[in-house]
Amino acid sequence: MIRGIRGATTITEDSASQILLETEKLVLAMAKENDIRPEDVASVIVSTTTDIAGAFPAKAVRSIPEWTYVPVMCTHEMDVPGAITMCIRVLMHVNTDKSQRDVHHVYLNEAKKLRPDLITS
Repeated sequence: MIRGIRGATTITEDSASQILLETEKLVLAMAKENDIRPEDVASVIVSTTTDIAGAFPAKAVRSIPEWTYVPVMCTHEMDVPGAITMCIRVLMHVNTDKSQRDVHHVYLNEAKKLRPDLITS
């Protein structure tokens, strides 16, 4: 069975170092929180708000040891007035026996405001 696991984080400046660092932190937190092994990941979609252009966040995912061959794609979020800015979102498709209810979605930094109902830790 495949499940979607969501995560999001924010950065404070559009720099390659911050984009890569915060994306890696998010993906590793998602993997840890859900006991995910790279070989169980079918694919990862990473999106950013349109104010982020300093680096491809997918590079951070592919740079994690053992994640080199996980298919990753980047895209931009819709530019909705009043939406959170400087935000990186991740949708990870994972082969797992967990039910929807047992999946833990991860929100870091200012992205915690997006889904306070899903934050477990």
